[in-house]
Parts: sequence; C-alpha cells; structure tokens
Amino acid sequence: MLSKEEKQRIVDGFAQSGMSRREYCQKHNIPVTTFDYWRHVRKSKPRLVEVAVETQTMAGFALVLANGRRIESSWRFADADLLRLIRAAEA
Repeated sequence: MLSKEEKQRIVDGFAQSGMSRREYCQKHNIPVTTFDYWRHVRKSKPRLVEVAVETQTMAGFALVLANGRRIESSWRFADADLLRLIRAAEA
C-alpha cells in the first residue's frame, strides 16, 4: 500500500515523464484506473494558497500571493467584495 506522499509523487511525475498514461502506469506497476482515480482525488481537493492583504491608509489594497506575486489596486472594495476577491485568488 502506497502512502499519500508516494501517490502524489507518482501523479506529479507523470507530467514530466513524457509518457502516455498506459506506459507510465506500466512502469510504476499500477492500473490506469487507479492512477486516474489518484489524479481525480488530487484535483478535487481544494488547495489553499497563502495570501496577505496589505491595506493602505490612502486608498486601495495589495493582495500578495505566497509565490510573491502582487495584485495592487487603488479601487475601494466593501469587505464582502474583498473577501470574494481573496477567495477567487485562492481558487
């Protein structure tokens, strides 16, 4: 029985392998249907992304993603709208 980490490593390795699913599964000795299930489960789980919101005293905001990308705007948002923007960025 493989651990979650081993399954994830196998799924992640497929994109870089350059092989077909069938070839890749044969190499790792797993059924294609099992591999497809692992891929589906991984995609269906929401992945959380760390974000930080920097408010400025003048106007606007900066949304800073964990990878360092920034979204800055001088627009004013109601709190509910800003929360929807953050959720969209996390998706």
